[in-house]
Amino acid sequence: MHPAFSVIFLTTLIGTGQGLFLALFTAQSYAAVDFVTINNPNQFYAYGSGIAMVLLIAGLISSVFHLGHPERAWRTAAMWRTSWLSREVIALPLFMFIVFIYGMMHYLQWDPTVLVTKQPLQGQLSLYVGILGTVLGFVLFICTAMIYACIKFLQEWHSPLTVINYILLGTASGFTLATAYSAIIEPELVTLYGTWATIITLTAFISRAASLIRNKRIKHKSSIQTAIGVRHSHIQQKSMGMMGGSFNTREYFHGAKTCFVRSMKWIFLLMVFVLPVILITTGMKSGNINILIFAFIVQYIGLLAERWFFFAQANHPQNLYYQTVG
Repeated sequence: MHPAFSVIFLTTLIGTGQGLFLALFTAQSYAAVDFVTINNPNQFYAYGSGIAMVLLIAGLISSVFHLGHPERAWRTAAMWRTSWLSREVIALPLFMFIVFIYGMMHYLQWDPTVLVTKQPLQGQLSLYVGILGTVLGFVLFICTAMIYACIKFLQEWHSPLTVINYILLGTASGFTLATAYSAIIEPELVTLYGTWATIITLTAFISRAASLIRNKRIKHKSSIQTAIGVRHSHIQQKSMGMMGGSFNTREYFHGAKTCFVRSMKWIFLLMVFVLPVILITTGMKSGNINILIFAFIVQYIGLLAERWFFFAQANHPQNLYYQTVG
């Protein structure tokens, strides 16, 4: 498939925004039972939610560039009963609304206790807003991933690993960003976030590696015979029926050389998994904020490469027909 950069930025930006919100709520959940102490909780959650909102809005804006008629974007929500894209279009603004409410509650320091509980568990309203946001965050992850995982004829995508990878990679980038963010605002949380970022990144590596191994061993159901409807055992294509490119050849094939595609695989494996773990570990030990910030930058650039490879690796069956110009 042709990797559209608007979709690449959409999925990576909102994934990081979702992961960052999950990281914020993780810290609040730990603080609610006195596992961690946060010196300036309202400031930490409010500014963190603001960063998450910026990422989500940036992802939403980037998606507009993928639309032929942006003025008709509202219609994408009409098919929510059958379309995962429609469900994503509904889930994203709902999640953004909850993140906004969560951040504003802390910014305005309006967080009443709505449930009296035994200490140390707290019953602030923001906790329940955070729970709702967490649920919506995972719903959004699933909706985004299922847009691709539900396509049966693209066998590289049609796997539960697609959903798992979207969740883990987005969460990993969010926790890596939270590690750098906490180093600036709440240094006491660096160990918490750095540890979780490392664990999630390593788990994501296992899952992504499993998908790479699976895709390498795929036996495609389509062939040149099924592509043109001729069952002869020996078929040699001389031409695809045209002398130049078309919509089909542009949109359903990446057009890159094999060596470039392979290099992208090793680049994202290095930048998404190996380097961030090394940098996060080093940053936690040394207390160097710049190293932790660099860890997030490296991982996000790697995620762009990973998402490019994800789209490029999907082999559309129509490419069996549109492969030789003649």
